[in-house]
Amino acid sequence: MKRLLPYIALLKPIRGRFVIAILCGLLYGISTGLGLPYMLKKVFPVVFSMEDVSNGILLGAVALIPLSFLIRGITGFMNIYLINSCGVHILEQLRTKLFSRLQELPTSFYQKHRIGDLQSRAINDTELLQNHIVNISNDLLKQPVTLLSAIAYLVHLTLKNTELTYILLCLAVIPVCVFPIRQIGRKILNRAKKLQQQTGDLSAIITENLSAQREIRAFNLKEIEKDKFRKLVGVLFRFRMKLVKYNQLIAPTVEIIAAIGIAVSIFYAAKQNTSLENLSPLILALYLSYEPIKKLGSIHAKVKQGNAALDRIEYILKHPLEVEDPTEALPFDNVVGKVEFRNVTFSYDASPALKEINATITPGQIVALVGPSGAGKTTFANLILRFFDPSEGNLLIDDIDLRNITQKDLRHNIAYVPQNPILFNISARENILLGQTDNSVLSVEDAAQQAYAHKFIQELPDGYDTLLGEKGSRLSGGQIQRIAIARALLRNAPILILDEATSALDAESEHTIQQALQNLVKDKTVFIIAHRFSTISLANRILVFEEGRIIADGAHDQIIKDCDLYRRLHERQGD
Repeated sequence: MKRLLPYIALLKPIRGRFVIAILCGLLYGISTGLGLPYMLKKVFPVVFSMEDVSNGILLGAVALIPLSFLIRGITGFMNIYLINSCGVHILEQLRTKLFSRLQELPTSFYQKHRIGDLQSRAINDTELLQNHIVNISNDLLKQPVTLLSAIAYLVHLTLKNTELTYILLCLAVIPVCVFPIRQIGRKILNRAKKLQQQTGDLSAIITENLSAQREIRAFNLKEIEKDKFRKLVGVLFRFRMKLVKYNQLIAPTVEIIAAIGIAVSIFYAAKQNTSLENLSPLILALYLSYEPIKKLGSIHAKVKQGNAALDRIEYILKHPLEVEDPTEALPFDNVVGKVEFRNVTFSYDASPALKEINATITPGQIVALVGPSGAGKTTFANLILRFFDPSEGNLLIDDIDLRNITQKDLRHNIAYVPQNPILFNISARENILLGQTDNSVLSVEDAAQQAYAHKFIQELPDGYDTLLGEKGSRLSGGQIQRIAIARALLRNAPILILDEATSALDAESEHTIQQALQNLVKDKTVFIIAHRFSTISLANRILVFEEGRIIADGAHDQIIKDCDLYRRLHERQGD
């Protein structure tokens, strides 16, 4: 329960609503644990009295029945309604907190985890946790009050009638209920963890499947995918039913133990010739003292399930950030675009991806990063974007170490065109406007024209207001690339990174993109990651990478003479 306390703090903005909900719960508990036995004690003797009773007294006694249930009904409704309102608030805050954390986690985190599983944590686990937080915090106050009210009434009656004191001994079975509850709780925790993991796996499989529909059809994988999904659903079903089994074991276990206590009470009452009039309220109070134990047992089960969800949520919330902003950041304005690597080494794991890199790129230079796959080109660019920090050495822009500026300020001054740009399911205009900053000098239409995108955008059903579909599904690869270039043109940042911007395009699209790139690279410090040497023609400086090192640095004409690797790469493309 201690682990859940920090999340109960999310109720602080609506603590007044929560307090009212708890007060209603307390009134409900008192009206149940104390009110019902009291009503039984006062009403039944009047109603079933052998003596004549006036209509006024009879009506007054009978009126206690709907009155007590009215109080229970109103307080019970208000308690549940307000508690659920608080629960929705917690869910909103919890999901927002988790989503915000996902925005801050390093890119390496997403390379190690499946998107579907992360979605499951953000949707399913947060909902499970908020239900448990609210219901647990509610019942932990309401049920003990019901229990104590019932016990208080039992003590009151037995003190008035000492021959019924033996009834209190039947409460001794209450501690006995703890042992099966604890044992079942351990099993619930184990099954709940596996269930949450399987739910995440199921979500991951669905996400992966829906993202690869063309490949699934092209390779006739539909039956294989169905079989894989069917098996996982079967496993999920078994874990869910085990959880249902252990959850539902708690109530009958407590009821059986309670029934033994009540049976013993009735046995002793019969032996002592106790009247039904005196015994009935005692038996009801005794029963009502066992009912909260059953509910508290369910709370124990919910805590275990909540812990399983909490483990998965806190894995994200407490995952370390590899890249953090400084506590006192330096200003980063009027950037001219000088980039300097000073003895930079970087490792994703044990093997360095970059080794002792030293390079100074002056403002306005267009630098091509060339080398075989895995040589370190993309890592070099990712360090400039500060997706990672160097393991050793320093990376500076305009003579300021990137660790001394905020990530927001840094990326505000960098435009990035990836190999496979992502467009969002918003309009073409809004997709281009994502690049807008206070550096922007072009309009959306001007940026689109310079990116050679204006014509095809106008031909869309609603022009610039046309929704482009998930990941730009309504456009071709070349059109998506030109939208991304328009976005970068609008940004007008002093530093530009082009990551394989034409690698997946046909010759005609590539020619159009090349024209757009000529407009994009003007007056900027540019880094071009390229396998196609047609893109490298834009560059006035080339860095050749091999196994994490820069093995050549210079102009094309000089490097092709001096660097065997560069010459081989060049000859393979027949240029």
